[in-house]
This record gives sequence, structure tokens and C-alpha cells, in this order.
Amino acid sequence: MWKAISALCVAGLLAACSSSDASDPGVAESVAPLEEPDDATVDQSPSEAESDDGEESSGDGDDDRAESDDEGSAAGGEEEDFLYATEDATVLFDPSVVHTFDINLAPEALAELDAEPAAEEYVEGSLTFNGETLESVGVRYKGSVGAFVGCTDGPNPFSPSGPKTCTKLSLKLRINWNGADTEFYGQRRVQLHAMNLDESLLRERLGYEMFRSVGVAAPRSTHARVNVNGEFVGLFALVEQVDGRFTRDRFDDGTGNLYKEVWPFDQSGAVTSSEALIDGLETNEDDEDLSVEIIQSFAQQLLDANAANDPDAARQVLGERTDLDTLISYAVVDRAINHDDGPFHWYCDGGPCEPHNFYLYEDPSSQQVHIIAWDLDNAWRTNGIVYEAVGIADGWGATSNDCEPFPFGQFNFMQVSAACDPFVAAWSSLDAEFAAADAAFRSGPFAPDNVRSLIDEWSAQIEPIVAEASAAHADAPTVEEWRAGVDALINDFVVPAEQES
Repeated sequence: MWKAISALCVAGLLAACSSSDASDPGVAESVAPLEEPDDATVDQSPSEAESDDGEESSGDGDDDRAESDDEGSAAGGEEEDFLYATEDATVLFDPSVVHTFDINLAPEALAELDAEPAAEEYVEGSLTFNGETLESVGVRYKGSVGAFVGCTDGPNPFSPSGPKTCTKLSLKLRINWNGADTEFYGQRRVQLHAMNLDESLLRERLGYEMFRSVGVAAPRSTHARVNVNGEFVGLFALVEQVDGRFTRDRFDDGTGNLYKEVWPFDQSGAVTSSEALIDGLETNEDDEDLSVEIIQSFAQQLLDANAANDPDAARQVLGERTDLDTLISYAVVDRAINHDDGPFHWYCDGGPCEPHNFYLYEDPSSQQVHIIAWDLDNAWRTNGIVYEAVGIADGWGATSNDCEPFPFGQFNFMQVSAACDPFVAAWSSLDAEFAAADAAFRSGPFAPDNVRSLIDEWSAQIEPIVAEASAAHADAPTVEEWRAGVDALINDFVVPAEQES
């Protein structure tokens, strides 16, 4: 059994877990051992290469906004000679390479991090990558409940606290530490996700590939090895930071407002307040002429047109104020891969019901609002403990319980139907557009042959590192456990499509 998922039960949910088997049913027989393809390079640190004879859930709790997106040259002075200062992010996210990140920390700095990971406080360290060293970077653990559950020593798994108890925790590196005007392959932040709840170690990378394949703005993602103070920690998902650099790369006018986990409407269906929108800003928050008028006028236009109850009005407003084809494609992919821990799961956790794990971007030139995919580690699930915690009750566009909160899943967590929201109601009313995009997706990027090919290719790429981690750490999955997780992913999403075709 996957150790991190078992920890969810052991760390305070044992009574709920005892009512059903925590393992995923229907797992296929394990696939044969995967061979590493010739072009799947594992990029080891120099010392390892010489000595080797033979590797959020919930929101990530980031608050790096004010310093994450300052303009400036990649580097100055002597740094101009380094590849990290002159090459772009295509090197960092090269899908054929599993890079190694060597992080070095003073013993007292590492002890500070490990004593209270959920504090998410930076310490200073250094980073060596491809033989080049940045002598001063910020290092911290990152995550929220989903990232820390079962991995801290505090008494309440839903309020993580206390010392680190798992080998791997998600990491964030701040490249422009102490105000340095430095970029690392075009990035100011490096995010390394531990994937502790992902039995297959493939969900994020595969999910982002699906979104990107249909033109939805989504981070680049691949796998990476991480060493801390010379000791191998494990296999991580390297995920691109969504910030102003991201928006300038993806949109014609990338200078607009980027919001994290703030929706155009609140639970009551009212336009979200300026205060709440500003609180969710990831860019431009210090502008003297700061305005959130674009997203508020978009929401008001939906209300004025009664778009939630009139598909023609929805088509007109969404066609004007969004890139409609991309908006529909987002919903198609989100629902196809069961991204149930995303914007269509409105959690009601003792306060207002609201969605999370998404970004919204407003283009100041076109006045359009765009959604950006985020935090896919709990996607690609149809059963099991994690699904019981994050699953959505309703189909696309459906509503339950007269739009009042209701319990769902093994743990009876409260949720409200997403289609009760005016934006989602209008969005989900465009049946013909959704059906056409869904058919194209299922015969294209989501076709079983393509998905199986990606799973096989990336599994072969990471299997040696899975084996390396298993040999090094007692809490890492064995190769057999990992293969079973890959098989479950195939059984849940590839095999049914193959049978239908």
C-alpha cells in the first residue's frame, strides 16, 4: 500500500478508513519491468556521475507575490557567463532529461526547515545545477494540507504542524534571493513537488500535458532528482511557476492582473469584492493605479445578460469576454481527467464555499478573462482514499440539494454544486461546444494510444529513480508499489477508452 496515502488514515482518519478498503480496486496485473529508453537521460550531479557504477492538493500557501515578478535582466556582471543566466526555460523543462538539483544548506538552516515545515519560511542555501552553482538562493518547504498530510508530527493532520516526518516534502527555491537581479533559465522561482499522494508519480506531468495539448495555459512540467547536502532525497515533479513571466510568455498582453484562487463570484452569486480580488493578486499588487475592473465587469456582464439561464446570452458574453474555444477546452480536459480538486469543486469547510487550485488572468488589451490550470496532483482518480476526500458529486453542469451545501464521499466533506455559480452555469450551458471539443480531445490528445504512450515513455524514464529512492528510503514506494499505481492509472483512464473504441 502506498505509504503516504496510508498515513492519511493513520494520522487521524482511521475510523473513517476502516469502513472500506483504502486500496484502489481493480488494479491490473503489474506491467513488465520497463526499460529506460536511449533518449531518457538522467542528469546526475558530477560527483554522482563519477562514482556511479551502474534518481497540493490543496493550494501551495505561497506568498511570494511582491518579489516574484520584478523586471530585470537575467543576471549581471560575472553571471552573464553562466548558462542559467543566458539560456531559457526550454532547457529546464526539457522532457527528455531528468535533471538533478543539488541543494546545499548549513546544518542549522536545514534543522530550521525540518523543525516546522508548514511554517513555509525561507532559509538561505545554494543550488548546483548542470555543474553551475548559485551561491545564494532561498529554500523552503511548500504546501498545505494535501502536501503535508502524514508528513508532520503535529496532532491534527488537517492543520499541519510540528517536525518533518517524511523524507520528501515539496520545495520552493527563490532564485532572486535578497533582491538579487538573477534569473535561472528565465525563472525567478523553482517548484519541486514531492508527489507524496500520487501512487503513479505521473499525474501532474500528464495532466499539464493534456491541458497544454489543447491550447489551455498551463505550466510546463517534467521530473527531477533532488539531493540535499549531498544526500539523494527522491524524485520530484518540476512544475513551472505561474507568475508575470508566465503570463507574458503565454498571452499577447501579459502585463495584466493574475489572480490565485479568487473567483469572479462569491458563494451567494454576487460579484466578488475588490478587497477579495486584490487579496488574491499575484501581479501588479503594488501598482498605484491598481484596478480589478476587468474581472468585475466580466462578472457583472454575465449577471446583466442572465447568462446563467440563457445559453445564447452565455455564448455572447463568454465569446466576447473570454477565448471561448480555450475556455470550453479547459472544461473538457478538467472533466476528462477528473481534476476534482480544482475550480469545479466548491469546498465548504466551516466558512464560505469556494473553489481552489486555479489562476485567473485578465488581459488588459482584449479585456478577456482566462483560466490557468494548476495543482493537478489529485487528478486522474476515480476511487481510493484521495478521491473520497476530493471527489465531486455532480456531473458537468448538474446541481444538487437546491444549491445548498451537502456532504459527499467517505469523509462526508461538505461541498456545493459548481453549476450554482453564475459563471460555471453559463459556461456549462454550451452543450454543443462542449460536445464538439470533447470529441476532438478524446480522439486526439486523450486517445488511449496517446495516453498509454506517454505513460509508458515517462514510466521508463523515471523507473531507475523510483528504484534508487526505494533502496535509499524506507518511506519511498517500492518499484512494485509504484508499478501498481501506474497500472491503476491505466485501468481507470486508458482501458475503458480502449474498450469503448
